[in-house]
Amino acid sequence: MENREFARLLAETADLMEIAGEDGFRIRSYRNAAAAIAGTPARVEEMLRNPERKVTEIPGVGKGIAAVLQEIAERGSFERRDELLKKYPPGALEMLKIQGLGPKSLAVLFSHFEPRTIDDLEKLCQEHKLQDLPRMGAKLEEKVLRSIAQYRKSAGRFLLSYGSRAAAELTAYLGEKAGARRVTAAGSYRRGRETIGDLDLLATGVGAREALDALAGHPSVTEVLGKGENKASVKYGGEGLQVDLRALPEESFGAALQYFTGSKEHNVALRGRAQRMGLTLNEYGLARVEDGARVAGATEEEIYAALGLAWIPPELRENQGEIEAAANGGLPRLIEVGDVRGDVHMHTRETDGRATLEEMAEAGRAMGYEYIAITDHSKALAMANGLDEKRVIEFAQRVRKIDQAKLGIRVFSGLECDIRKDGAMDIEEDALAQLDLVIASVHSHFSLEPAAMTDRILRAMESPSVRILGHPTGRVLLHRDAYAYEFEQVVKEAVRRGVFLEINASPERLDLHAPLIRAAKALGARFVISTDAHDPKHLANIRFGVQMARRGWLEAGDAINTRGVEDFAKAIEKS
Repeated sequence: MENREFARLLAETADLMEIAGEDGFRIRSYRNAAAAIAGTPARVEEMLRNPERKVTEIPGVGKGIAAVLQEIAERGSFERRDELLKKYPPGALEMLKIQGLGPKSLAVLFSHFEPRTIDDLEKLCQEHKLQDLPRMGAKLEEKVLRSIAQYRKSAGRFLLSYGSRAAAELTAYLGEKAGARRVTAAGSYRRGRETIGDLDLLATGVGAREALDALAGHPSVTEVLGKGENKASVKYGGEGLQVDLRALPEESFGAALQYFTGSKEHNVALRGRAQRMGLTLNEYGLARVEDGARVAGATEEEIYAALGLAWIPPELRENQGEIEAAANGGLPRLIEVGDVRGDVHMHTRETDGRATLEEMAEAGRAMGYEYIAITDHSKALAMANGLDEKRVIEFAQRVRKIDQAKLGIRVFSGLECDIRKDGAMDIEEDALAQLDLVIASVHSHFSLEPAAMTDRILRAMESPSVRILGHPTGRVLLHRDAYAYEFEQVVKEAVRRGVFLEINASPERLDLHAPLIRAAKALGARFVISTDAHDPKHLANIRFGVQMARRGWLEAGDAINTRGVEDFAKAIEKS
């Protein structure tokens, strides 16, 4: 069992305990332990099996929680959780995912109406029953109904980061257990879609068919949906991700990889091109129609070449002009992770991060970066211990001292400054001027009318200190839709003022996404790809931001943090 599973069970139980009105200290202990376990690099399951290591070494894990973890490892649940699940309906945990309803609100709902499912909750809102309860009203009902619609739209979807962890674990496992020569992930995961519905794996060579049995027997597989001679389908992990594994002959690997990677629209267009050339294309290979003679199939490159095309990177296979570009030599040289020379959006213990300034600098150096920017929160985010003007000035001075300490990496002082409801910056200009880099971000009042939100962002960019517009649509994947505003108008103003658009690589955001990246580039925008890291290990998420940039057809020169440190410093100089 992965650490995230242990953490999920503890966190969900803490929510159920809060619904039940249990002791606040005990609830916090479960939540603190969940957060600590989620951030622990060592595997809890292995620690529980190793007598030389104790899970109580993890901060926030005492003897009581250690016993709970042992019970989870043995049977997948624990006594207190089971008791609470008997007390409340199975839909309670699902209802906790609805934005606007916390444990305390649900406790009130359960005491009055006893809803058992999301459908029951929706009906209560439609009948305006929530308005009869204390501290609830029409606005909450509207918010809950919107959140239910969003939840249903995202049900069965998984973050790209979750797909990445599953793909890495399963490909390594199948290679080791079954001896498959090659196991490769395909599908929307390989294209870098922000969320995935399932995970497609392809296995070839000796051991490919044995891999089907190995997948069915994986310890994290909760259900075997089907297993035949060439394919196995399973449910993986507590979240129930469907994984499909296909065993293939070597000569068909390229054809299958192309077939199971491209979007439906890309594949239809490619097959149409093949037909016009007297060829037929499927997952087994490319062949001549007239005599069935095989033309290509072992690699993707030979398939595209036989169709008169340059090989098309997986991220572009959406039938958005990539086939025409591949035919006429117009494909871009897409940006790569190795092109990024610095990460310029991250948080430390000064606000809501988990590491010190020095630790984040060391983590950036370990990534091979020439520079980083530390950009903690401003005071509007009180829950994050945001910086006020006095602390901003002190922070800038501290970062300069760290930068002068010759750590082997340049460290810029920065701030992720909130854009207030009226568009004013959350910190006075005199304090912002002390910093090397200011990111302006919206963290509140997401439901403003489009015209008001547009004016809000435009006013924020009037600040001479603002150099980056952070996570420009405000979306949180599988949780919150983007806020509405006139994107083209904002981009044009950003271009005029020399403000860069962030491609936020946090797997929960991936904001901007491909269509908006392409639209902004067409308007002359330039970009920054950054992780919004709150922990040193989050710096590795840069690969997801680069995938979004690739999906948006960006080349290395389109992102300013592919520049060397001196050129980057010039780029962020205040206007």
